[in-house]
Amino acid sequence: MQFDPENNIVRLCGGGMLLEGEGKSAEAAERFQQAWREATTVTEKFIAAHYVARHQPTVADKLKWDETALSQALQIDSEEVRSVYPSLYLNIAKCYEDMNDLEQARENYQLASHYAAFLPDDGYGNMIRTGINKGIERVQQ
Repeated sequence: MQFDPENNIVRLCGGGMLLEGEGKSAEAAERFQQAWREATTVTEKFIAAHYVARHQPTVADKLKWDETALSQALQIDSEEVRSVYPSLYLNIAKCYEDMNDLEQARENYQLASHYAAFLPDDGYGNMIRTGINKGIERVQQ
């Protein structure tokens, strides 16, 4: 999915990623929260929620933000956005797995797998596919 580098929310989240890279986790988390507070469109809210999820103190909090990101993404009327669904469902599945809710984990890993066809055929796409497949293996009964 392409993001407009001139968009303020994209810039805030990009700045947060730079702060993460510098080991400034608290500052990054605040930048992502600022992006969430300033987001006005579903696309901006999806982007901000996705990054806010990265800095949550508990798995339950992370799950809440991952589900918020997904709910926003599902509202975007674009073929291109489908390429982010596998990653979003993967994140949600991992949260459920970490909370030992294997039924919900399996369901979300399967949804991630369903949308994997929309992933690009590159390093990123392969990384997400691998994560999905390993997750499915871990939660099989």
